[in-house]
Amino acid sequence: MENETKYLMFDEIGELYRNPTEVKMSQIVLPCHANHCGELSAGQLLKWMDSTACLSGCKHYSQSQQSLHIKHGVSCEDLFSDRQWKVCHAFATFVARRTEAGKVQLKQVIPHTQTEQMEYSLAAERRRMRLIHAEIITDLLSSCCAQTVSECLDYQDAMPAERTRVESVELVLPPHANHQVSTFGGQIMAWMENVATISASRLCNAHPTLRSIDMFHFRGPSHIGDRLVLKAIVNNAFKKSMEVGVCAEAYKGGEPLRHINTAFMTFEVLDNDRKPCTLPRIRPEPVDGKRRFQEAIARKKIRLDRKYIISCKQCEVPLSVPWDPSNQMYLSYNNVSALKMLAARTNWVLTSEKNKVSLYTLEENQMLCFKIETQVAVAAEQAFLLLSDLRRRKAWDHHYQECEVITESNEDDTIYRVVTPSVTKGGKVQDFILLASRRRPCDSGEPYLIALRSVTLPAYPPAEDYNRGEVLCAGFSLLEEEHSLTKISYYNQATPGVLPYISTDIAGLSTSFYGTFTSCSAFLEENKDILAPLPTSAL
Repeated sequence: MENETKYLMFDEIGELYRNPTEVKMSQIVLPCHANHCGELSAGQLLKWMDSTACLSGCKHYSQSQQSLHIKHGVSCEDLFSDRQWKVCHAFATFVARRTEAGKVQLKQVIPHTQTEQMEYSLAAERRRMRLIHAEIITDLLSSCCAQTVSECLDYQDAMPAERTRVESVELVLPPHANHQVSTFGGQIMAWMENVATISASRLCNAHPTLRSIDMFHFRGPSHIGDRLVLKAIVNNAFKKSMEVGVCAEAYKGGEPLRHINTAFMTFEVLDNDRKPCTLPRIRPEPVDGKRRFQEAIARKKIRLDRKYIISCKQCEVPLSVPWDPSNQMYLSYNNVSALKMLAARTNWVLTSEKNKVSLYTLEENQMLCFKIETQVAVAAEQAFLLLSDLRRRKAWDHHYQECEVITESNEDDTIYRVVTPSVTKGGKVQDFILLASRRRPCDSGEPYLIALRSVTLPAYPPAEDYNRGEVLCAGFSLLEEEHSLTKISYYNQATPGVLPYISTDIAGLSTSFYGTFTSCSAFLEENKDILAPLPTSAL
């Protein structure tokens, strides 16, 4: 097991450059470090990560901003086969203090390599997200209805959240303290992970697996002789995962409790094939329980944005590809092939469902894809004709404010310019340059396909009044299951320009996808006998 914080490159004279704050720690995983499954305990891993980050921070402090932002990377290796794999990564923020009261003014970190410059920029973005975290939560809760809470209260088979409540007390002894006689942060995190795991197991009646942690926030120190009161409860369950809220409070003698730490941990239950299982529903208690239930949904939405938007903005190359007559066949082929491969995936996870309109998600290789499925009483070919002309989409999709044909290269490939609303209040509207490639089935039992992806055209560069959005892979699959009964599946490999329109649905804060595709079904049924092309006035 290797736990490291480092950057490597060759300098101008060919010598290996090492960041002076780099720390690398190697540990052998022994039986005493393992959990019930024989795997490394998450609590033990947190201890090691905290120690490594602390040593890295001390290196910078000893070389002299008031805080340090440190990136972890954890990997494993099999000593017998030399196989290596990544385990996790995390970011730690440390504040340096003297023995007396007051903070230390640290020397400014100067990034030297391209990687360091990118991490430096991302650290500033993460700090901004932390500072406005509470404000974002408040905005999300005020802008979205509490429908999901009221629906959950109606579930007869839901488990009361109070049954998952766990409380434990730990005594801080000298082995638990650092050189400043304060409790090791890693030790506190390990104790918190332990009670959170017990809480999660009460919901699922199984051995849960910790998947991620949303910000351990240390609000104050604890010392030798303190009693640490650790409390945990399941805040919400999301089909295949659950969020457990956990806090640590300290006291000594007859002193009042001091709030030490808060964290939110996401757990899953894996089957024998290491795939997430469906979890029981949770019923929140009135007042505080409802608040925790809703805040858990908001945090899920924030995690989506942080993972799939913030990180992509800094390091992803443009997703659009140039289009011209010489490569139109290649682009058309790849456009359709990408949609077919996305539709063929079997590991889609049902996220939400309302009146037979289903929302699925798929997370892989730092990418998030979503699928929306429903049925409509319209022949597949008719639905294909109506949906393949994107100019008609304004009739049922409120995200399509404007749509014009730029060029029609052949009967199966058309390039459109689409204008969509702003993703932020007072922001610019977005426009997309989309290649739409449509395909009829070659054999019976195959679906009709309408594939979409972004392209670039010299005649349509990004305009100052618009934010240029990009689509990597999206489109419709239309399969006629019975006579005049078609299953419609819409796919999208979410990009920074697309995800804001759907992330509140994925997080469970709204069900706008249901309204949109209910309108789509109504539009198709109203026009199931109309085969005439779109009027010229709509161009």
